[in-house]
Amino acid sequence: MKALFGRSESLVAIALLVAMVVIGAINPAFFGLSNLFSLARSNVIVGIMALGVLTVMISGGIDVSFPAFAVAAMYLTLRLMLAADWQGILGPFALASAMGLAFGLVNASLVHGLRMIPLIVTLGTGALVRGALLGLVGTSQINIDHMPPGLIHFGSAELFAVRDASGAHIGLSAMILIYLALAALVHLVLGKTLLGRGVYAYGDDREAARRLGFDQRRIVFFVYGLAGALAGFAGLLHASMIWLANPRDFVGLELDVIAAVVLGGASIFGGRGSVPGTMLGVFLLVMISNSLILMHIPTTWQRVVVGLIVIVATAATSFRDRRRAQGGA
Repeated sequence: MKALFGRSESLVAIALLVAMVVIGAINPAFFGLSNLFSLARSNVIVGIMALGVLTVMISGGIDVSFPAFAVAAMYLTLRLMLAADWQGILGPFALASAMGLAFGLVNASLVHGLRMIPLIVTLGTGALVRGALLGLVGTSQINIDHMPPGLIHFGSAELFAVRDASGAHIGLSAMILIYLALAALVHLVLGKTLLGRGVYAYGDDREAARRLGFDQRRIVFFVYGLAGALAGFAGLLHASMIWLANPRDFVGLELDVIAAVVLGGASIFGGRGSVPGTMLGVFLLVMISNSLILMHIPTTWQRVVVGLIVIVATAATSFRDRRRAQGGA
Protein backbone atom coordinates (compact mmCIF):
# COMPACT_ATOMS: atom_id res chain seq x y z
CA MET A 1 0.00 0.00 0.00
CA LYS A 2 2.84 2.39 0.88
CA ALA A 3 4.52 1.65 -2.45
CA LEU A 4 1.27 2.33 -4.29
CA PHE A 5 0.72 5.74 -2.71
CA GLY A 6 4.40 6.54 -3.08
CA ARG A 7 4.11 6.42 -6.87
CA SER A 8 3.75 9.70 -8.75
CA GLU A 9 0.88 8.30 -10.83
CA SER A 10 -1.11 7.44 -7.71
CA LEU A 11 -0.65 10.91 -6.25
CA VAL A 12 -1.70 12.57 -9.51
CA ALA A 13 -4.73 10.28 -9.74
CA ILE A 14 -5.76 11.23 -6.20
CA ALA A 15 -5.29 14.92 -6.95
CA LEU A 16 -7.37 14.48 -10.10
CA LEU A 17 -10.24 12.82 -8.24
CA VAL A 18 -10.20 15.45 -5.50
CA ALA A 19 -10.17 18.25 -8.08
CA MET A 20 -13.10 16.68 -9.94
CA VAL A 21 -15.15 16.46 -6.75
CA VAL A 22 -14.36 20.06 -5.76
CA ILE A 23 -14.99 21.49 -9.22
CA GLY A 24 -18.20 19.47 -9.55
CA ALA A 25 -19.42 20.78 -6.21
CA ILE A 26 -18.72 24.37 -7.26
CA ASN A 27 -20.17 23.96 -10.74
CA PRO A 28 -22.47 20.95 -11.29
CA ALA A 29 -22.29 21.56 -15.06
CA PHE A 30 -18.80 20.03 -14.90
CA PHE A 31 -20.30 16.52 -14.75
CA GLY A 32 -22.55 17.14 -17.72
CA LEU A 33 -22.02 14.70 -20.58
CA SER A 34 -21.27 17.52 -22.99
CA ASN A 35 -18.50 18.88 -20.77
CA LEU A 36 -16.99 15.44 -20.10
CA PHE A 37 -16.91 14.63 -23.83
CA SER A 38 -15.35 18.03 -24.49
CA LEU A 39 -12.72 17.35 -21.83
CA ALA A 40 -11.82 14.03 -23.41
CA ARG A 41 -11.53 15.68 -26.83
CA SER A 42 -9.33 18.46 -25.46
CA ASN A 43 -6.85 15.87 -24.17
CA VAL A 44 -6.02 14.51 -27.61
CA ILE A 45 -3.68 17.11 -29.13
CA VAL A 46 -2.00 18.17 -25.88
CA GLY A 47 -1.64 14.51 -24.90
CA ILE A 48 -0.01 13.41 -28.16
CA MET A 49 2.52 16.25 -27.96
CA ALA A 50 3.14 15.48 -24.29
CA LEU A 51 4.16 11.91 -25.16
CA GLY A 52 7.04 13.25 -27.23
CA VAL A 53 8.06 15.81 -24.63
CA LEU A 54 7.98 13.06 -21.99
CA THR A 55 10.60 10.98 -23.80
CA VAL A 56 12.85 14.02 -24.21
CA MET A 57 12.55 14.91 -20.51
CA ILE A 58 13.23 11.34 -19.40
CA SER A 59 16.49 11.53 -21.39
CA GLY A 60 17.44 14.65 -19.43
CA GLY A 61 16.67 17.08 -22.26
CA ILE A 62 14.02 19.68 -22.93
CA ASP A 63 12.10 20.62 -26.08
CA VAL A 64 10.20 23.88 -26.59
CA SER A 65 10.27 23.77 -30.40
CA PHE A 66 7.47 21.24 -30.91
CA PRO A 67 4.63 23.82 -31.23
CA ALA A 68 6.45 25.46 -34.14
CA PHE A 69 7.12 22.07 -35.73
CA ALA A 70 3.46 21.14 -35.33
CA VAL A 71 2.13 24.26 -36.99
CA ALA A 72 4.70 24.11 -39.80
CA ALA A 73 3.93 20.46 -40.59
CA MET A 74 0.19 21.16 -40.44
CA TYR A 75 0.22 24.25 -42.63
CA LEU A 76 2.74 23.03 -45.23
CA THR A 77 0.94 19.69 -45.60
CA LEU A 78 -2.41 21.40 -46.12
CA ARG A 79 -0.93 23.87 -48.62
CA LEU A 80 0.50 20.95 -50.57
CA MET A 81 -2.81 19.08 -50.43
CA LEU A 82 -4.64 22.09 -51.82
CA ALA A 83 -2.04 22.84 -54.51
CA ALA A 84 -1.96 19.24 -55.74
CA ASP A 85 -5.65 18.49 -55.08
CA TRP A 86 -4.40 15.66 -52.89
CA GLN A 87 -7.24 13.72 -51.33
CA GLY A 88 -6.45 11.16 -48.68
CA ILE A 89 -5.73 10.57 -45.03
CA LEU A 90 -2.75 8.26 -44.57
CA GLY A 91 -0.47 10.10 -47.00
CA PRO A 92 -0.95 13.58 -45.50
CA PHE A 93 -0.51 12.31 -41.93
CA ALA A 94 2.62 10.41 -42.96
CA LEU A 95 3.98 13.57 -44.61
CA ALA A 96 3.22 15.78 -41.59
CA SER A 97 4.85 13.24 -39.27
CA ALA A 98 7.89 13.02 -41.58
CA MET A 99 8.26 16.81 -41.55
CA GLY A 100 8.12 16.83 -37.77
CA LEU A 101 10.62 13.98 -37.66
CA ALA A 102 13.03 15.88 -39.89
CA PHE A 103 12.79 18.97 -37.69
CA GLY A 104 13.33 16.83 -34.60
CA LEU A 105 16.43 15.21 -36.08
CA VAL A 106 17.90 18.67 -36.63
CA ASN A 107 17.47 19.27 -32.90
CA ALA A 108 19.14 15.94 -32.18
CA SER A 109 22.06 16.74 -34.48
CA LEU A 110 22.73 20.02 -32.72
CA VAL A 111 22.28 18.61 -29.22
CA HIS A 112 24.39 15.49 -29.73
CA GLY A 113 26.77 16.52 -32.50
CA LEU A 114 27.66 20.00 -31.26
CA ARG A 115 26.97 19.33 -27.56
CA MET A 116 24.67 22.35 -27.43
CA ILE A 117 22.25 23.05 -24.57
CA PRO A 118 18.83 21.54 -25.49
CA LEU A 119 16.85 24.56 -24.29
CA ILE A 120 18.89 26.95 -26.46
CA VAL A 121 18.75 24.61 -29.45
CA THR A 122 15.01 24.12 -29.34
CA LEU A 123 14.33 27.81 -28.67
CA GLY A 124 16.36 28.61 -31.77
CA THR A 125 14.94 25.98 -34.09
CA GLY A 126 11.40 26.73 -32.97
CA ALA A 127 11.82 30.45 -33.67
CA LEU A 128 13.52 29.72 -36.99
CA VAL A 129 10.82 27.35 -38.23
CA ARG A 130 7.91 29.53 -37.16
CA GLY A 131 9.54 32.67 -38.54
CA ALA A 132 10.30 31.02 -41.87
CA LEU A 133 6.75 29.70 -42.10
CA LEU A 134 5.20 33.12 -41.52
CA GLY A 135 7.75 34.99 -43.63
CA LEU A 136 8.04 32.70 -46.64
CA VAL A 137 4.78 30.77 -46.84
CA GLY A 138 2.25 33.28 -45.55
CA THR A 139 -0.06 34.08 -42.71
CA SER A 140 -3.48 33.46 -44.24
CA GLN A 141 -5.76 30.92 -42.57
CA ILE A 142 -7.17 27.89 -44.33
CA ASN A 143 -10.80 27.81 -43.27
CA ILE A 144 -13.46 25.15 -43.55
CA ASP A 145 -14.39 26.19 -47.10
CA HIS A 146 -10.94 25.19 -48.32
CA MET A 147 -10.13 22.31 -45.99
CA PRO A 148 -9.88 18.93 -47.76
CA PRO A 149 -13.20 17.10 -47.22
CA GLY A 150 -11.44 13.87 -46.30
CA LEU A 151 -9.65 15.52 -43.39
CA ILE A 152 -12.85 17.13 -42.14
CA HIS A 153 -14.67 13.80 -42.28
CA PHE A 154 -11.82 12.05 -40.48
CA GLY A 155 -11.46 14.64 -37.73
CA SER A 156 -15.21 14.74 -37.06
CA ALA A 157 -15.59 10.96 -36.62
CA GLU A 158 -17.29 9.97 -33.35
CA LEU A 159 -17.33 6.80 -31.29
CA PHE A 160 -20.96 7.37 -30.40
CA ALA A 161 -23.39 10.25 -29.96
CA VAL A 162 -26.43 11.08 -27.85
CA ARG A 163 -28.85 13.96 -27.56
CA ASP A 164 -29.40 15.88 -24.36
CA ALA A 165 -32.71 17.03 -22.90
CA SER A 166 -32.81 20.00 -25.25
CA GLY A 167 -32.16 17.80 -28.28
CA ALA A 168 -28.60 19.04 -28.81
CA HIS A 169 -26.11 16.61 -30.37
CA ILE A 170 -23.36 15.37 -28.03
CA GLY A 171 -20.64 13.16 -29.50
CA LEU A 172 -17.47 11.51 -28.21
CA SER A 173 -14.59 12.10 -30.64
CA ALA A 174 -13.04 8.98 -32.14
CA MET A 175 -9.67 10.76 -32.11
CA ILE A 176 -9.37 9.62 -28.49
CA LEU A 177 -8.61 6.15 -29.81
CA ILE A 178 -5.64 7.49 -31.76
CA TYR A 179 -4.32 9.18 -28.63
CA LEU A 180 -4.72 6.01 -26.57
CA ALA A 181 -3.05 3.90 -29.27
CA LEU A 182 -0.04 6.22 -29.48
CA ALA A 183 0.19 6.33 -25.68
CA ALA A 184 0.18 2.53 -25.52
CA LEU A 185 2.89 2.35 -28.17
CA VAL A 186 5.17 4.85 -26.42
CA HIS A 187 4.54 3.07 -23.09
CA LEU A 188 5.61 -0.24 -24.61
CA VAL A 189 8.73 1.23 -26.19
CA LEU A 190 9.83 2.94 -22.97
CA GLY A 191 9.01 0.03 -20.69
CA LYS A 192 9.61 -3.08 -22.75
CA THR A 193 12.49 -2.38 -25.14
CA LEU A 194 16.24 -1.97 -24.79
CA LEU A 195 15.97 1.45 -26.40
CA GLY A 196 13.44 2.54 -23.78
CA ARG A 197 15.66 1.37 -20.95
CA GLY A 198 18.49 3.26 -22.58
CA VAL A 199 16.46 6.49 -22.53
CA TYR A 200 15.95 6.13 -18.75
CA ALA A 201 19.58 5.19 -18.16
CA TYR A 202 20.86 8.09 -20.27
CA GLY A 203 18.68 10.56 -18.41
CA ASP A 204 19.67 9.21 -15.00
CA ASP A 205 23.45 9.03 -15.56
CA ARG A 206 24.98 9.51 -19.00
CA GLU A 207 28.38 8.16 -18.10
CA ALA A 208 26.89 5.05 -16.51
CA ALA A 209 24.70 4.56 -19.60
CA ARG A 210 27.77 4.78 -21.83
CA ARG A 211 29.62 2.20 -19.73
CA LEU A 212 26.63 -0.12 -19.95
CA GLY A 213 26.90 0.02 -23.72
CA PHE A 214 23.90 2.16 -24.62
CA ASP A 215 24.29 4.07 -27.88
CA GLN A 216 23.95 7.69 -26.79
CA ARG A 217 23.61 9.01 -30.34
CA ARG A 218 20.76 6.62 -31.04
CA ILE A 219 18.97 7.65 -27.84
CA VAL A 220 19.22 11.40 -28.53
CA PHE A 221 18.06 11.01 -32.13
CA PHE A 222 15.20 8.78 -31.02
CA VAL A 223 13.78 11.12 -28.37
CA TYR A 224 14.00 14.33 -30.40
CA GLY A 225 12.88 12.59 -33.58
CA LEU A 226 9.88 11.09 -31.81
CA ALA A 227 8.94 14.45 -30.28
CA GLY A 228 9.07 16.06 -33.71
CA ALA A 229 7.11 13.30 -35.44
CA LEU A 230 4.37 13.32 -32.82
CA ALA A 231 4.18 17.12 -33.03
CA GLY A 232 3.78 16.99 -36.82
CA PHE A 233 1.10 14.33 -36.54
CA ALA A 234 -0.73 16.24 -33.80
CA GLY A 235 -0.60 19.45 -35.83
CA LEU A 236 -2.46 17.99 -38.79
CA LEU A 237 -4.85 16.13 -36.48
CA HIS A 238 -5.63 19.44 -34.78
CA ALA A 239 -6.54 21.04 -38.12
CA SER A 240 -8.77 18.11 -39.03
CA MET A 241 -10.59 18.33 -35.70
CA ILE A 242 -11.27 22.09 -35.75
CA TRP A 243 -11.62 22.42 -39.58
CA LEU A 244 -9.18 25.31 -39.64
CA ALA A 245 -5.45 25.80 -40.19
CA ASN A 246 -3.93 28.94 -38.70
CA PRO A 247 -0.15 29.39 -39.08
CA ARG A 248 -0.16 31.29 -35.79
CA ASP A 249 -1.60 28.35 -33.82
CA PHE A 250 0.05 26.74 -30.79
CA VAL A 251 1.82 29.88 -29.56
CA GLY A 252 2.59 29.34 -25.88
CA LEU A 253 1.45 25.71 -25.92
CA GLU A 254 4.88 24.53 -24.78
CA LEU A 255 4.15 25.79 -21.27
CA ASP A 256 0.94 23.77 -21.01
CA VAL A 257 2.51 20.58 -22.34
CA ILE A 258 5.63 20.78 -20.19
CA ALA A 259 3.44 21.58 -17.17
CA ALA A 260 1.35 18.48 -17.84
CA VAL A 261 4.42 16.25 -18.18
CA VAL A 262 6.00 17.58 -14.97
CA LEU A 263 2.66 17.38 -13.21
CA GLY A 264 2.52 13.72 -14.24
CA GLY A 265 5.70 12.97 -12.30
CA ALA A 266 8.47 13.38 -14.88
CA SER A 267 11.71 14.81 -13.54
CA ILE A 268 13.22 17.87 -15.21
CA PHE A 269 16.60 16.35 -14.37
CA GLY A 270 15.91 13.20 -16.39
CA GLY A 271 15.64 9.51 -15.61
CA ARG A 272 12.02 9.53 -14.37
CA GLY A 273 8.59 9.75 -15.91
CA SER A 274 5.86 7.51 -17.28
CA VAL A 275 3.15 7.51 -19.91
CA PRO A 276 0.29 6.86 -17.43
CA GLY A 277 1.52 9.70 -15.24
CA THR A 278 1.76 12.04 -18.21
CA MET A 279 -1.75 11.16 -19.36
CA LEU A 280 -3.08 11.90 -15.88
CA GLY A 281 -1.13 15.16 -15.82
CA VAL A 282 -2.58 16.16 -19.19
CA PHE A 283 -6.11 15.38 -18.04
CA LEU A 284 -5.65 17.31 -14.79
CA LEU A 285 -4.24 20.37 -16.55
CA VAL A 286 -6.91 20.35 -19.26
CA MET A 287 -9.59 19.90 -16.62
CA ILE A 288 -8.32 22.86 -14.60
CA SER A 289 -8.19 25.07 -17.70
CA ASN A 290 -11.67 23.96 -18.72
CA SER A 291 -13.04 24.64 -15.24
CA LEU A 292 -11.53 28.13 -15.17
CA ILE A 293 -13.37 28.84 -18.42
CA LEU A 294 -16.64 27.52 -16.96
CA MET A 295 -16.12 29.85 -14.00
CA HIS A 296 -15.50 32.77 -16.38
CA ILE A 297 -11.95 33.36 -15.15
CA PRO A 298 -10.07 35.71 -17.56
CA THR A 299 -7.44 34.15 -19.83
CA THR A 300 -4.65 36.12 -18.19
CA TRP A 301 -5.40 34.51 -14.84
CA GLN A 302 -5.57 31.09 -16.46
CA ARG A 303 -1.93 31.55 -17.50
CA VAL A 304 -1.08 32.48 -13.92
CA VAL A 305 -2.59 29.19 -12.76
CA VAL A 306 -0.61 27.19 -15.32
CA GLY A 307 2.58 28.97 -14.30
CA LEU A 308 1.95 28.16 -10.65
CA ILE A 309 1.35 24.51 -11.57
CA VAL A 310 4.73 24.38 -13.32
CA ILE A 311 6.51 25.86 -10.31
CA VAL A 312 4.77 23.68 -7.72
CA ALA A 313 5.10 20.47 -9.76
CA THR A 314 8.77 21.14 -10.49
CA ALA A 315 9.47 21.85 -6.83
CA ALA A 316 7.68 18.64 -5.84
CA THR A 317 9.63 16.48 -8.29
CA SER A 318 12.89 18.13 -7.25
CA PHE A 319 12.11 17.43 -3.58
CA ARG A 320 11.18 13.84 -4.45
CA ASP A 321 14.41 13.28 -6.38
CA ARG A 322 16.54 14.68 -3.54
CA ARG A 323 14.81 12.40 -1.02
CA ARG A 324 15.37 9.38 -3.22
CA ALA A 325 19.02 10.32 -3.70
CA GLN A 326 19.51 10.70 0.04
CA GLY A 327 17.72 7.42 0.67
CA GLY A 328 19.95 5.65 -1.78
CA ALA A 329 23.12 7.25 -0.40
